[in-house]
Amino acid sequence: MTSSTRAGTTDPAVNTFQVDLRGLVDLLSHHLYSSPRVYVRELLQNAVDAVTARRAHDPAAVIRIRLSTAGGQVSIEDTGIGLTADEVHTLLATIGRSSKRGDAQGLENARREFLGQFGIGLLACFVVARQIRVVTRSARTPEAPPVEWLATDDGSYTVRTLPDEARPEPGTTVFLEPRPGAEEWTEPVRVEELARDFGSLLPYDITFSTGDGIERALTDRPAVWDREHPTPGARRVALAGHCARVFGFTPLDTIDLDLPVAGVRGVAYVLPEPTSPAHRAGHRVYLKGMLLTDHADNLLPDWAFFVRAVLDTDTLRPTASRENLYDDETLAAVRDALGARVRDWLTELAAGEPERLAAFLSVHHLGVKSLARHDAELLDLMLPWLPFETSDGQVSLEEFAAAHDDIHFTRTVEEFRQIAPIAAAHGLGVINAGYTYDADLLALLPAVRPGIKVTELDAGAVTDRLDPVDTGAELALAGFLATARTRLDALGCDVALRAFQPVSVPALFLDDRQARHERDRATAQDGADSLWSDILGSLRGSAPRARLVLNHNNPLIRRISALPDAELTGTAVESLYGQALLMSQRPLRPADTTLLNRAFLGLLEWATHSAAQQADPEDDQK
Repeated sequence: MTSSTRAGTTDPAVNTFQVDLRGLVDLLSHHLYSSPRVYVRELLQNAVDAVTARRAHDPAAVIRIRLSTAGGQVSIEDTGIGLTADEVHTLLATIGRSSKRGDAQGLENARREFLGQFGIGLLACFVVARQIRVVTRSARTPEAPPVEWLATDDGSYTVRTLPDEARPEPGTTVFLEPRPGAEEWTEPVRVEELARDFGSLLPYDITFSTGDGIERALTDRPAVWDREHPTPGARRVALAGHCARVFGFTPLDTIDLDLPVAGVRGVAYVLPEPTSPAHRAGHRVYLKGMLLTDHADNLLPDWAFFVRAVLDTDTLRPTASRENLYDDETLAAVRDALGARVRDWLTELAAGEPERLAAFLSVHHLGVKSLARHDAELLDLMLPWLPFETSDGQVSLEEFAAAHDDIHFTRTVEEFRQIAPIAAAHGLGVINAGYTYDADLLALLPAVRPGIKVTELDAGAVTDRLDPVDTGAELALAGFLATARTRLDALGCDVALRAFQPVSVPALFLDDRQARHERDRATAQDGADSLWSDILGSLRGSAPRARLVLNHNNPLIRRISALPDAELTGTAVESLYGQALLMSQRPLRPADTTLLNRAFLGLLEWATHSAAQQADPEDDQK
């Protein structure tokens, strides 16, 4: 009689999930793994975990791993822990069950000792295999006979015992038969290449053969950064060669990344050429000697975009596909520690090797500026070295600060290039902060160099520094200046007369952030309906307006100021405004475009009219 929990009900039957192996393989190959190449890693990983378990069970056991290709098949043999018939049923054919789990093997610290952590195991090999055959014998139960597990990609498998001679010693051999269309992944050259890539730093000797009896070593230990070298120079040469093989460039310098507490050891190679801060660097990461990824983009802080790292770790957690690092608190702590190591390297260069630091900064000053934005101590340390574009030329920030107590800066490259020659001629200290991070660093400068004043360049500061014109001369030009101011008033631009160098510059257009905001407000007001026009009009402030500074030293300005025709004078002033605006490379408003067109056509009309008058003066008199 069926038991019940209450009248009219029965206990639910317990069922087992059924897994569609073809669907699972499709999921693995198209969504979990980036490429079928990972099947070689899975073979190596299972073999390494098996011999690790054997070594824990019997420290005196002879350990051997052999990878081979013959007859179109790929096979890997190990003298690892092996499996009994019951373990084969339990572990090889159950999704999510790992042969490295403590409950199955009686081992402690499995997560720390073994590479595999997700129990997918040999199923990953179905991304290239039509059939997988496993022959295994247990080292824990040596009296048990060998067992064969034979599985196909349709989801079926068989298990049978074999005679003792089929596998005389404990261990496992896995045979893969490629499925149609995947033969390229089982070619001997490809298999050896992948095995070296994934397994060169594994802790056990692994060999490869093609059935000709000749075995080639796949492992190459210790890692190049851990090897003994006769001299520091020899070590640098060895590391440079390793960088060239792995990343394809010869490094500008090398930074050791040694974090014993975090279980991390490796090197960072400094790029020999500039790179964009937005570029996500790909770092090469090994997990317990097995290559995890060569595209880790979350290993170092974003500001360290000028290095490429390669390291081995036994603490960081891999993603489910074991093709990247899981971004958790542990990785965040390691990332900060690695960033601190790069920062310490910069500090050491500044303190003892200025020539190497100068060579580095000549290429990667942008990265250091990015770091210094968040580190006032580093900014103070780097001030003698960080280059800035200034009105005194390309100099360090400290050198420029020593020459100018009041430092002005422009927020755009175009504004700087317009004002730089004039600022240099009149002793005005201006820095181009139009490049990445420069404005942020200038904002921090007073904190590390007390007494220095840093302000954004404004029209008044430049105008005040230029030489005034003699009062009598300016009074004589009052009519000309009145005409000029009337013509430009509607554009929100004042007019000033000064004498400055270089003489070749007839006019200088100056404004600042407040003036630009006021112009934008006025433009929006002109295009708004009556309600918004009233609102925007009420927001009108007393901010300084843009300014057209006319150079009294320039011969053209003197000739224009002497023109008897007020209309022609106004057209000439509009042309000067347009030319100065174009030189500043600021965006043109519709009103500016209209003025430029009007001034250009006005000058053409005046020029053609004058030419016609000179050609036929009598006709003109009629």
